Amino acid sequence: MKRISILLLLGVFLITALVVSCGKPKKVQEETTPPPVITEPEIKPEPEPTPPPPPVLKESQFVTVYFDFDKFNLRSDARAALDKNFNLLQEFPNAIIKIEGHCDERGTIEYNLSLGEKRAKAAMDYLLGLGINQARISIISYGKERPAVQGSNENAWAKNRRCEFKIISQ
Repeated sequence: MKRISILLLLGVFLITALVVSCGKPKKVQEETTPPPVITEPEIKPEPEPTPPPPPVLKESQFVTVYFDFDKFNLRSDARAALDKNFNLLQEFPNAIIKIEGHCDERGTIEYNLSLGEKRAKAAMDYLLGLGINQARISIISYGKERPAVQGSNENAWAKNRRCEFKIISQ
């Protein structure tokens, strides 16, 4: 009987263990791989664009003023050229210029130096009349010493009777 009791007890124990284990499903922890870590690319702020350099006035932008033989009065084409030069000086308010007066080869050195100065002064006075500050303009005469065109004919002489504009500073 002892044997039967032990067997019976063992049977009850096994049945109980079986019922208990079958009654509740065990949670099986599934192996999961963690989601991939997505890193945003590092966004670097774009450097501030460097501003373009300010425009620079060039002597080639000025218009040469031409004169008649033995004259220093301003013709209509000379006034139109000076109007363009005035606009440049307005656009570049820090520019300081020198107006050079020139003559053709005819006449004495002294006469042509005087005539070249009168031409440069006429051009300067016109610009001053338009409103350019006198501190921005100086004049000089080279007379016949610096011809633009070599030659002893009217075509060469006409190109040498002139005022040119040179930039002193900006």
